[in-house]
Amino acid sequence: MMKKMLVPALVLASVSAAALPAAAQNYNRPSQNQNYGGWQSINVRQANLDRRIDQGVRNGQLSRREATRLRGEFSGLVRLEARYRRGGLTQWERTDLDRRFDRLSAQIRDERRDRDNRRR
Repeated sequence: MMKKMLVPALVLASVSAAALPAAAQNYNRPSQNQNYGGWQSINVRQANLDRRIDQGVRNGQLSRREATRLRGEFSGLVRLEARYRRGGLTQWERTDLDRRFDRLSAQIRDERRDRDNRRR
């Protein structure tokens, strides 16, 4: 009788031990891709902008010249963000970066849609 109860108890213990790492996740810490009330993290925005420039070059929507100019503006934003982060981002700095990222995003969108570099 003791052996019959021991086997299910061991199975239950091993299943619950396997589930513990999943239960130990910190659900209070936002993921990198999480949207903060309409605001994406700076790292996610940077990755998206860089990816959109690369895609535009690959599919012919952006010329190399356009991509070089956009990457230069992107690099300037990355440097500005690093400078702001040295003392910790204030709300004004976060808003400034957000506005600048929005402007660069619109420039990338406009350059990709202007059809001046379509392959024929």
